[in-house]
Amino acid sequence: MDSGWPEQLAVDSHQLTVLRAVLAAAAPQEGCALLLGQPARSGPETPAPAHVQLIWPCLNIWPQKEQRCGRFAIDPREQLLAQRWGRQRGWQVLGTAHSHPSSAAIPSSTDCAWAFPPALMLILGVSAELRAWWIAESAEDSSALPAARELELIQPDVRSFRGGGDLGE
Repeated sequence: MDSGWPEQLAVDSHQLTVLRAVLAAAAPQEGCALLLGQPARSGPETPAPAHVQLIWPCLNIWPQKEQRCGRFAIDPREQLLAQRWGRQRGWQVLGTAHSHPSSAAIPSSTDCAWAFPPALMLILGVSAELRAWWIAESAEDSSALPAARELELIQPDVRSFRGGGDLGE
């Protein structure tokens, strides 16, 4: 595994509840949010996971309203505001979250194509599963779609509940 990729993402149960509510509220359109918190840190013993401290709800501003059931876009002004607000608290924008109201919680080719790697992406799927992904440039071919690797999603107040596989490698 590329050492630049985080292995785990920690999200407490309160933030998961908020995230699920924010993303579900947009149905049947894709909901979206920004994830603010602390990035992963490597230590001599074991790397610490990235930690989501706050869910920043956003509106899906995809230009063609009829396509918002399968696409999302976050207003760049909203991103700058969240970034500024987080910086004042010692946090940063870690990535995005969005829903797939009619498909699994796996990054689509569009998700990968529109990502700016490296990028963290949380996806809420049609069956209410929530999965975390790290999107990175393809190591083999710079013209290929970015590769997605699933992260272990952990709750500091509970045991680990998801993680493992690779996609796009």
